[in-house]
Amino acid sequence: MMGGMVTASSSQLPLTPCTGVCRIGARGLCEGCLRTLDEIAGWSRLDDSQKLWIMDEVLPNRQAG
Repeated sequence: MMGGMVTASSSQLPLTPCTGVCRIGARGLCEGCLRTLDEIAGWSRLDDSQKLWIMDEVLPNRQAG
């Protein structure tokens, strides 16, 4: 067997920012993942590109702000 880094394709990764801390805070965001209730409720209906956009662009901005 050859050594090296093992990578997973995006289809193998769980596309969710959920941390298992499911509490809605005063800002109306989950304290664990920073999603809104609407985002959490509709997550399963989003395609992978929409999920990645929220995880890569929206949530980091919420964390910074």
